[in-house]
Amino acid sequence: MDSALIILAVVFLLLALAALWFSGRQRRASGLPDGRVIYADPKTWGAVEKPLYDASLGLTGKPDYLVQQGKLILPVEVKSGRAPLAPHDSHIFQLAAYCLLVEREYGVRPPYGILHYPERTFAVDYTPDLEAALLETLSEMRALERRETCDRSHESAARCARCGYRSLCDQRL
Repeated sequence: MDSALIILAVVFLLLALAALWFSGRQRRASGLPDGRVIYADPKTWGAVEKPLYDASLGLTGKPDYLVQQGKLILPVEVKSGRAPLAPHDSHIFQLAAYCLLVEREYGVRPPYGILHYPERTFAVDYTPDLEAALLETLSEMRALERRETCDRSHESAARCARCGYRSLCDQRL
């Protein structure tokens, strides 16, 4: 009787260790750093509580994850495409916007954010220079929104073919 309980305890211990190992492997594959996930927006998990929002900038965003490490809160953006040699500027600015929204929403400035591609993960420092470039870009975008007309910004017929405004555009290719 005692040996059966010991064997059962060993089996449960091995199952627990296997589950712990598997969960650590899954976490590493997801690109999430160590810490507690306090926000998630994967569409498969259902509706997220609420997007992050800053009324003064008119900026709204939904990072894929926010991970809390002690007092730090780090935004994590997961990309499904192939990993570039260096993150695309658009991805860096998207992550910077999430860093800004985290700072405004939680009162804690993230020192960096994480861009995770299937083959590679980048930690992007949220520096004062990056924040200034983001705010300048947002200002330029707001000025462009107020314009009466907007000229096409490319020479790509394929890009035009996929555009949602193609039927309304007088500059389509």
